[in-house]
Amino acid sequence: MWFACGSLSLEGQLEVATGPSAVIISHPHPLYGGEMNNPVVTTLAAVYQRLGYTTLRFNFRGVGRSAGNYDDGRGEGDDLRAAAAHLAGLGKTVTDLAGYSFGAWVNLRLNPPLSTVRRQLLVAPPVAFIEFGMIAEPPPELLVITGAGDRIAPPALLREQAPHWHPHARLFILPGVDHFYNGALDRLATLAVTALAPQVGGASSGVA
Repeated sequence: MWFACGSLSLEGQLEVATGPSAVIISHPHPLYGGEMNNPVVTTLAAVYQRLGYTTLRFNFRGVGRSAGNYDDGRGEGDDLRAAAAHLAGLGKTVTDLAGYSFGAWVNLRLNPPLSTVRRQLLVAPPVAFIEFGMIAEPPPELLVITGAGDRIAPPALLREQAPHWHPHARLFILPGVDHFYNGALDRLATLAVTALAPQVGGASSGVA
């Protein structure tokens, strides 16, 4: 499917659920091969579909068949707003944002934030690679997942930074996992379901 961001046409993958709640899933860095079919992105989409959300993952400007050029996070924020507007036009409310690596950075730093978002899920936010700085306004709920062996989103640095993003941010750590989640997608899915809907059970290692 396609949606407009100003004069640009962006490609996405939409899965519509019956309920009103929707999530946008943002992909890794465009200059390092990040795109909407990244395995972590598709895993997160499947998790949210399991939980009854409409899901939209899309290619930022200049990625895949999306028009435009990489814009160092500025235009990508506009792309995110356009995705939310497209969902609103379908009668869906974006209550959640999920992002992997660069996508987590774009989502969290959106200023002003999307007023309908109640929760953000950040997977491997790249704090050792990109400066996050001050967050304009934290979402009501913030969940962070990283791998114990992730050098781009190291747990020690996230323990320091996450409380500055949200005083009650919840950090979950997957043992034996690096930034790319090779061979660990099932474990990521299980942990994400647990973090998003704790009543489901089946927790992996989690550190609040």
